[in-house]
Amino acid sequence: MSTAAVDLPLPVVGSLSPSRAGDFMTCPLLFRYRTIDRLPQAPSSAAIRGTLVHAVLERLFDLPALERTPAAAAAMLAPEWAKLVEQEPEVASLFPDESELAQWLTSAKALLDGYFSLEDPQRLEPAERESFVEVVLPGGLRLRGIVDRLDVAPNGALRVCDYKTGRSPGEAFEGKALFQMKFYALVLWRTRGIIAKRLQLMYLGDREVLSYSPDEHDLLATERKLLALWEAIDKATQARDFRPRVSKLCDWCDHQAFCPEQGGTLLPWPESPPDLSEPEARHVLAQQRSASPGE
Repeated sequence: MSTAAVDLPLPVVGSLSPSRAGDFMTCPLLFRYRTIDRLPQAPSSAAIRGTLVHAVLERLFDLPALERTPAAAAAMLAPEWAKLVEQEPEVASLFPDESELAQWLTSAKALLDGYFSLEDPQRLEPAERESFVEVVLPGGLRLRGIVDRLDVAPNGALRVCDYKTGRSPGEAFEGKALFQMKFYALVLWRTRGIIAKRLQLMYLGDREVLSYSPDEHDLLATERKLLALWEAIDKATQARDFRPRVSKLCDWCDHQAFCPEQGGTLLPWPESPPDLSEPEARHVLAQQRSASPGE
């Protein structure tokens, strides 16, 4: 049973995106370095490839239905790469050799082929693409993010779709993967009064689909989790104590030189930390979306 959209009070006391919440759950120190210290992150070929593939899949639906073919998608790669280089010139340095760039673009094409093996875009007319969503929960916590695609059935049923350019998770990690989708479903429920009929993660790397149908109990549990998470973030901020958490993901971290668990030296607390109530720019959310390994 869905409930009406909620008109929630201000002031906003904090802001969370799925990636920001995921950072804190993965490693509080990672959250601090990315969100409070705002340390720069070196671009990676995998993350940039994810950005490129997402851009092509968004543009694909600009075409008339019968023109949404694998060949048309492949033809968009070079122009979208050129746009990306224009916006972020530093990414060009990832491929000093033309043959490396060609090989990388070929790997991006393979991911697009993986998409076409999962669904037929000629049979779809998405209601929204790259949709920015946000809500303020009771107490002032703002949730915000970017949904890859929203599909609406003739009967009004809502499907939330997200493209992942990595491989699908093992069964033990499906819950972590679905957290992002429940986050989006919660925001949509609280703003539109509709519980999504289906949450769908499409893993282009191994051509698998992870689906889930949430209910009100799921979304209320997700809301409680996020409020508890923000309380923990607030306590860590007040104490200036974001402790590192060692995991296999440490191998991908850009900040090992500043992590005591990796033999590095903890950075001093910044003199002017950012106001966590300030809205994040849309492009920052988009960059964060592809930051984690496997996405």
